[in-house]
Amino acid sequence: MNEILSRYCPRTEFDSYEDFFENYKVNVPENFNFAYDVVDEWARIKPDKKALVWTDDDANMETYTFADMKRLSDKAANVFKALGINKGDIVMLILKQRPAVWVCLTALMKIGAIAIPATFQLKPKDIVYRCDAAGIKMIVAVDEDSVLTNINSVIGKCKTVEKVMTVGDLHFDNYISYKDEMEKASDVWERPTGDEATTINDTMLVYFSSGTSGMPKMVRHQYELPLGHIVTAKYWQCVEDDKIHMTQTDSGWAKFAWGKIYGQWICGATIGAYDTMKFTPHGMLEAIQRIRPTTFCAPATIYRFLIKEDMSGYDFSFIHHASVAGEPLNPEVYNKFKQLTGLEIHEGFGQTEGSVLLANFKWIKVRPGSMGKPAPLYGIRLLDNDGVEVDEGIEGSITISTKVHPTGLFHEYWKDEEANKKSWHDGIYNTGDMAWRDSDGYYWFVGRNDDVIKCSGYRIGPFEVESALLEHPSVLECAITAAPDPMRGQVVKATIVLARGYEPSEQLTKELQNHVKRVTAPYKYPRIVEYVDELPKTTSGKIQRNVIRHMDSK
Repeated sequence: MNEILSRYCPRTEFDSYEDFFENYKVNVPENFNFAYDVVDEWARIKPDKKALVWTDDDANMETYTFADMKRLSDKAANVFKALGINKGDIVMLILKQRPAVWVCLTALMKIGAIAIPATFQLKPKDIVYRCDAAGIKMIVAVDEDSVLTNINSVIGKCKTVEKVMTVGDLHFDNYISYKDEMEKASDVWERPTGDEATTINDTMLVYFSSGTSGMPKMVRHQYELPLGHIVTAKYWQCVEDDKIHMTQTDSGWAKFAWGKIYGQWICGATIGAYDTMKFTPHGMLEAIQRIRPTTFCAPATIYRFLIKEDMSGYDFSFIHHASVAGEPLNPEVYNKFKQLTGLEIHEGFGQTEGSVLLANFKWIKVRPGSMGKPAPLYGIRLLDNDGVEVDEGIEGSITISTKVHPTGLFHEYWKDEEANKKSWHDGIYNTGDMAWRDSDGYYWFVGRNDDVIKCSGYRIGPFEVESALLEHPSVLECAITAAPDPMRGQVVKATIVLARGYEPSEQLTKELQNHVKRVTAPYKYPRIVEYVDELPKTTSGKIQRNVIRHMDSK
């Protein structure tokens, strides 16, 4: 029995999805702190237990035990404290997948400081916006020239930032060296007591949402968040004690919280990390061979690229379970990946705002294209615009009951009352995502509320049309949006990135339009087709359909 997991889940094994949904419970102690109660506890109970297996593009490999993580995070806590970081202070981490990100996140929890993970793709204006909106006191960043140059170009404009610390050998003269500070820091750290101790009501983590429209909102999570991710890790990703789990994501995205630290370490799994300068399918396949994960999770984009590669020379026999989240997985990608590897991909759905909400959990048969069934504790319902629950087969907004706050759900959009009023009301949190439910209780994604197309009286969700197009071998990626039309109000537009070996042509456009007519309802076919080299995406890799719509409206 897992000694850590059993402290928080009175029962960890279930006979069926129905048993799991009805009887899963999680205990949330008032003073729970993941750094002390999970990381340091594993170090005490099993100091040699592997916590992290890391690799990079040059095939370097490093392994860290929980004893290493405790020692390093204790040293880092002393570093932050000496640099003036106290409970409640806010630190932004731009650390990609360097081992330091696990160390720093753990250290900040030990202090009670607030971490704001951020992507290395931030531009100077993004850095200023985040620093000023949150009141960031310190930035810790990788030593890549582009990242440090962007920070240095605007650091004087950031009103609250006092210090910048760099991880690696490159840093500007006025920046602090993480390596130097860690070398001289003490590895003795005591858990704070009294007012300096944390409770589950304290802010632990803030993510800037990678929303597909508007300025990013600040999603505020408290110290119980890691316990919400037990369901994510154990019952959807199916991580195994003392086995490696690999989720491919940058540390600046909420998918890192989903797949690279909290639920996985509570369940006793080892984190597999591939720290890449730039994603390539070949590099990803090679890293998988080095890390040899037992369970694997990635965004849909990665699976779409992998199936276009020659995967015949690679061994996948060590992978027991594969999963996907971040964007819906098109059935064609699911089928092709299964054909190439023998692995079914278990889709899950959620947001930066919480843990997994719906998933193809291990007891239920996967239906390609479906998000699966609801996670326990969230009270998920599909509601219409009047707040009335819809029947089977009818589209509705995915909502969460907040009458009893679910463990794992965020607590507010920080410093944004307008956003809170829009999403939190009448005892629910409205996710803003549309879905429908079939007669067997499976949920099917339609799109964001703003992405649904209204054409000649029809409502068309982009996902179904995108799935149809992706069945065609010429299509690598695509985005379906509404384009204005004087007769129909809106028409369906396809913006397409072609696979290698294909060129845009009028003949190909007609072929793709006829293909959509054959595999889905004819009225859904794209009347406009545009070919592009790449699609606009958020820093977390989600397609920005609103950018395409904005360009079309000019």
